[in-house]
Amino acid sequence: MIKKLNKNADRQVRHARVRKKVFGTSVKPRLCVYRSTNYIYAQVIDDINGKTLCASSSLALKIEGKSKTEAAKVVGADIAAKALKLGLSEVVFDRGGYIYTGRVAALADGAREAGLKF
Repeated sequence: MIKKLNKNADRQVRHARVRKKVFGTSVKPRLCVYRSTNYIYAQVIDDINGKTLCASSSLALKIEGKSKTEAAKVVGADIAAKALKLGLSEVVFDRGGYIYTGRVAALADGAREAGLKF
């Protein structure tokens, strides 16, 4: 049996495959997710101008006393509030090569519940 040497390298290949199709504009930007071992990060990006419009993370919000999944939901709600304040109601979701489950799905659910459409 062959052992996987680097899970992150496999994720980067999946992310590159997703990024061929997912593209954000100034009208409908890309909501990009990065998941580290301890924290989760989200950015709303305009790919045409190459600008990050807003960002949020469980590290910046200093979420304590919650599980990683609960923290991801709070980050999703925070990024949605920031995007709505900028007048952005629709985004394209970029899961970053991660499986759409657990913390990634919780972030997406938190953003949807806060009013972001994707």
